Amino acid sequence: MDSKTITVFSSKGGVGKTFVAVNLATALAHAKKKVLLVDFDFQAGQDMARMLNLSPVNAIVDILPMMEATDDADVIQDNAAIHSCGVHFLPVVKNTQQIGRVTPDNIKLFFKKASAAYDYILVDAGRSLSETLVTVLDYSNLILLVATPDVLAVYQVKWCLDVLQSLQFPLKMVKLILNRSESRGSVAWQEVRSALPCEIFSHVPSDGKTVGLALNRGIPCVMDSPKSKVAEAFLRMVPVLRREDLYVPAMEAEKIRGHEGLDKPGKFWEKFGVAQRGIEAKAYSSEDDEILSLKKRVHEKLVERLNLDGMAADLLNNPESVAHVKKSAEEVVINLLIDELGGKIASSEERRRLVNDIVNEALGLGALEDFLADPDVTDIMVNSKDELYVEKNGKLILTNKRFISNEKMRSIIERIIAPLGRRIDESTPMVDARLPDGSRINAIIPPLSLKGPMITIRKFGKERLKVEDLLVKFDSMTQDMADFLHASVLARSNIIVSGGTGAGKTTLLNVISEFIPDGERILTIEDAAELQLKKSHWGRLESRPPNIEGRGAVTIRDLFINSLRMRPDRIVIGECRGAEVLDMLQAMNTGHDGSMTTLHANSTRDVLTRMHSMILLSGIELPVRAINEMVASAIDIIVHINRFSDGTRKITGITETEGLTEDFQLKLSDIFVYKQTGIDANGKVLGSYQPTGYIPRCYDDFITRGFPVRKEMFIPKKPSN
Repeated sequence: MDSKTITVFSSKGGVGKTFVAVNLATALAHAKKKVLLVDFDFQAGQDMARMLNLSPVNAIVDILPMMEATDDADVIQDNAAIHSCGVHFLPVVKNTQQIGRVTPDNIKLFFKKASAAYDYILVDAGRSLSETLVTVLDYSNLILLVATPDVLAVYQVKWCLDVLQSLQFPLKMVKLILNRSESRGSVAWQEVRSALPCEIFSHVPSDGKTVGLALNRGIPCVMDSPKSKVAEAFLRMVPVLRREDLYVPAMEAEKIRGHEGLDKPGKFWEKFGVAQRGIEAKAYSSEDDEILSLKKRVHEKLVERLNLDGMAADLLNNPESVAHVKKSAEEVVINLLIDELGGKIASSEERRRLVNDIVNEALGLGALEDFLADPDVTDIMVNSKDELYVEKNGKLILTNKRFISNEKMRSIIERIIAPLGRRIDESTPMVDARLPDGSRINAIIPPLSLKGPMITIRKFGKERLKVEDLLVKFDSMTQDMADFLHASVLARSNIIVSGGTGAGKTTLLNVISEFIPDGERILTIEDAAELQLKKSHWGRLESRPPNIEGRGAVTIRDLFINSLRMRPDRIVIGECRGAEVLDMLQAMNTGHDGSMTTLHANSTRDVLTRMHSMILLSGIELPVRAINEMVASAIDIIVHINRFSDGTRKITGITETEGLTEDFQLKLSDIFVYKQTGIDANGKVLGSYQPTGYIPRCYDDFITRGFPVRKEMFIPKKPSN
């Protein structure tokens, strides 16, 4: 028979937990079993040693060096105190100074050694659920909760059960021992049973005289009064404890651990399922497929058990309903995992992670849940069910999360977009939408995506960045650059923010918009509403895609034309991608100065090329000279932001449009630039922000308006000797 670990636990003092552990161990030893009794109750002093009338020489922490030095399990037997009934006894510590030496890691080592030497290991657990005690419970095959039949004790047991279930311990392995069950004035055991979801394993009758005499003599009641009702209650437990079906095997997590969210715990990156390594081709082992297969089997049974396919969609959109269903689902998954694995996973952290993964796949967003909750993740990119990347701290990282199947990915996409009034199917295989928190999601499915559904989520930061963050925290610009942009906004200069994908254009536009005075009416127009202006007079407009029949589309251009009738002081367009750029230029030329927009481009000079292309592609045939004249008159400042190889984002250029040359070409002059000088040993980009020496034409306007802009900020500083 394999060794069995039984933990006796109660969060309430005075219920007889230590008394139960001592007499249960004695009863098992009386049945000729090799029993180790462990005192894990730091708050009880030496109560267990006194009950056994023993004076142990060593504690578990004392023999840890010996256990680490040898593979021989006899090291525990050689150092344990032995009672006359045959029970071996070891306290975890002998004095309070040793408590700090007890850690989850050395407790794991102890249980591995002890299980090779004993038939039964009985642990008298403490009253507080610490990380170390959770490790003890992880290695337990049976948890016996001790309670007396009174209202307070029953409530404590109920609280314990809730905590154990939150740690994904199955109710199958938790039993109740009702001590002093026939005491006068107590609650009837039938009422206790109806109030608790766990089974009553045994009733220990009340016999104060017998118990008191045994305690005073330092002899277990089973030995001191073997024919008493109390002793008989413990002796009756022995045949039941010998049944194999009573126990839940504690499986080592490594046996089923793969790359699917079951990596070794403790490291920051692995906490969220992120493997900290470069972007590389990922090879999966058979363990990965085993974990995925396990998840798939449990998921299918969960759907069948809870009838999730027939659940109304609006029910899953209600947070309270979802929380209730998730709690029920977790309980079902815990029991299903035991059925599939033939036991529980030893680590509570691994167990919780696996249960959460399965429940999230069934009711939530699956592998996306952890990354959506991680504030350091800015982008989530799913290339297929087996390949999920995130951008974290500016760098792309291949994670070790996987989806169960393409079908589950499709259902998760539909779960995301259904509350938004969007749909995705073969007739409309692409969708672009905004989540309630402002994050933007794009999804595309076969036949357009060849390897299965693809998901891209641009997360919206919960904390709004301020100018101080760009200056101090991220070093994205200098104080002189910030002062110049501040003055430009106040002077109602028309500004374009340019950059590549993910460079931070929208974030920078958000920061610059903070300079707009509160008394002005601002209208923002976007495809997916991402701008978050902290302004009192702010109107938000969002475009709309066509419906299933291809009708009802409202483009940014339509909204822009309509916004001109809404009496705006400033118009801010989230991003110009097409013909609306012509309308924007016309508005800037006809009294709507101080407007802003973003545009995809590789540099400030490429902005002009992009604007030419968008105007010409709009179908309006204008000569290049007319376009240049319109741009030169409308655009005042271009700000370019770039994302570098180390993940940092910096403003690499602030440029002014001077006007037209003699041959009617646009003339641009850089005011501030960032010059990269190299990369250090850690891959960090090195460089500096520099003024070019050009005094912008708008400087005179700043002085006329009384803005405190120093002329010296535009003059390059001489290098110090």
